[in-house]
Amino acid sequence: MAETVARSEFILGGQKSGKSRRAEGLARRWTDASPAHRAVLIATAQARDEEMRERIARHQRERAERVPGMVTVEEPVALARALHAHSTPHTLVVVDCLTLWLTNLLMPADGNPSADAAGPTAALCAAIGASQGPVVIVGNEIGLGVIPMGREVRAFVDALGGLNQRVATACERVTLMAAGLPLSLKDRHD
Repeated sequence: MAETVARSEFILGGQKSGKSRRAEGLARRWTDASPAHRAVLIATAQARDEEMRERIARHQRERAERVPGMVTVEEPVALARALHAHSTPHTLVVVDCLTLWLTNLLMPADGNPSADAAGPTAALCAAIGASQGPVVIVGNEIGLGVIPMGREVRAFVDALGGLNQRVATACERVTLMAAGLPLSLKDRHD
């Protein structure tokens, strides 16, 4: 029996754990289920160097093969507003990735960071709850290792841990990915 698409799912994991692949699989399942269904990806990454530009281009090519017709919207900061703008009853919205969004807020390229992420996080959680169609959020779990040496890095790890907890509370389903395998942490969808 195929897993159903939840109203909201938060997919966590380490780098290259299969998070984005799972999100794309859910988007493909959604679009294949009905000709009226569509999928939108809200991408938070910013191409600040050549390696990142190449990475983004590769992801775009691969995503186009795995989920034909999925529209990509680039929004590095105004995530709640973008979610409101693209959410419809027949549209599954994928946000990839929450970790880069927090980085964009707290460590922007222009050097003018937000005081904190509490306001934008509350707005994002409200947008998840108000979403008209399914939402899939992708983020990194980076708190499983040793405590970082630098003050700024410790502060970021703490901020991301808090953000992950709030988004997990806002979502019906939470999935941890490891080695391409999903582990259900929470599922209020069933």
